[in-house]
Amino acid sequence: MHEIGLLRQLVRTVDAFAAEHHIPVVREVTVDCGELSLVIPEYLQELYPVATKGSMLEGTRLNIHIIPGLAECDACDEIFNVIEYKGFCPNCGSFEKTVLSGKDFTVKEIVVPDPEDEESSSGAD
Repeated sequence: MHEIGLLRQLVRTVDAFAAEHHIPVVREVTVDCGELSLVIPEYLQELYPVATKGSMLEGTRLNIHIIPGLAECDACDEIFNVIEYKGFCPNCGSFEKTVLSGKDFTVKEIVVPDPEDEESSSGAD
């Protein structure tokens, strides 16, 4: 289960970004998780509270955006979903392909509270 290692790296990455940009609070993090990345989204959600415990991300929300695993057939140039067609081109049946998307796991977005929301929730006028 490499998801815990990915989440620990995510915490380090967001923490470093927040420090560099003087961001004191993060509300949520969105990641792109490719269908072909071998990362299991359910494990990410389950382990997120454990991996973020004691960090600035503790109590934040994790959003996972699934990126389809698309490929282009080397024989006929058809673009298809690798998972849906089990790696074979639906047009010509070839297994030879070039993967176009869906292999990565990246931080897509870091959401911070709006300063105006912070002021209104603290009762400031």
